[in-house]
Amino acid sequence: MPLFIPESLLQREKDHVEGFAPEVAWVTHGGDEELQERLCVRPTSETLFCDLYKDIIHSYRDLPKCYNQWCSVVRWEKTTRPFLRSSEFLWQEGHTVHATHEDAEQRTIQMLNVYDDFAREVLAIPMVKGKKTDKERFAGAESTYTIEALMPDGKALQSGTSHNFGDGFAKAFGIQYTDNNNQLQYAHQTSWGVSTRLIGAIIMVHSDDAGLCLPPMIAPTQVCVIPIQQKKDGVLDKAKKLHNTLLDADIRATIDDSDKSPGWKFSEAEMCGVALRIEIGPKDIEAGKCVIVRRDTREKVDCKLEDVVSTVESLMKTMQQDMYNKAKEYLDSHISDAHNYEEFVKAVEEKPGFIRGMWCGNVECEEKIKEDTTATSRCMPFEQEEIDGKCVCCGKPAKKLVYWGKAY
Repeated sequence: MPLFIPESLLQREKDHVEGFAPEVAWVTHGGDEELQERLCVRPTSETLFCDLYKDIIHSYRDLPKCYNQWCSVVRWEKTTRPFLRSSEFLWQEGHTVHATHEDAEQRTIQMLNVYDDFAREVLAIPMVKGKKTDKERFAGAESTYTIEALMPDGKALQSGTSHNFGDGFAKAFGIQYTDNNNQLQYAHQTSWGVSTRLIGAIIMVHSDDAGLCLPPMIAPTQVCVIPIQQKKDGVLDKAKKLHNTLLDADIRATIDDSDKSPGWKFSEAEMCGVALRIEIGPKDIEAGKCVIVRRDTREKVDCKLEDVVSTVESLMKTMQQDMYNKAKEYLDSHISDAHNYEEFVKAVEEKPGFIRGMWCGNVECEEKIKEDTTATSRCMPFEQEEIDGKCVCCGKPAKKLVYWGKAY
């Protein structure tokens, strides 16, 4: 989709443009000449897709439509942070069109679950999953769902969102189709996305002072073979043979046969997030073994040379699960409950992490909490429970359990 969006196109959906207005970057000149109409540098692509949908959707037989694109978007952030909040960032955004609200809602939840599964199973990051409040939902959306991660400093990181737009955009852009009763109907839309913010999450959740610590499933290099005293006869040949054995097993492996010292090589592999390193020297070869070292725990495992592939695969599987368990333990231990405003304010000040508190549903309470504590509503979890019958802010009857927290 195009990088530039004409202002008239962006203005079609009132709530959408108002929501993005503070973050939009505008192009006003082409060379030395002022443009007749300002162009918005794409902050997201809903309006562009809507302009396409109105021309290609005519019948219920045309539905559903499902598109995906990787692209850069620009949002003029007041405060930037590497990976987490930058003015320009790369992301994946999906856009779908459906015949009914039910179909759109089903896709919205499906994609949220895809993101949650990906974070848990591949990135080894546990998430809190739920629905955004009306105040925090995406501009122009009927409902927004989110996965929220917790960083080591106790701050929440919105890590992926999925939006159900209902037929709001369809009415603004004239996206209609003829149903199987030959009646005109407005289409229902969704969009969903994750960005390079996830890279920041991976770094902060898993890494340490020695450098990157990456889950084996996503580590660019899963194993680095490091020969010890490599100038001695047979050491380098055995190391290269070991390296080739790993490659033949579809393990992402490298060999560091440079002239650097072993200690330097160890530190470099740790800094770069290599999941496992294999040390092999003359004494190891004589004993028919090598030493495998885990990046996350530094645990050393003696391994027979003939068992290298099976041992590496087993260790990577264990390491992947252990990294998730460690992050999950941290998340669970940094969730606290608040039953009144005094407890809530104290928890924000003294207990970094998520705070569970009941909410009456009034935006005034959200705004007061943010003004007093800088904490915001992160999501209303799908698994609702009542920890208190009263709103944590105003004390009036509560409607929803909400996860609150400070965010970037």
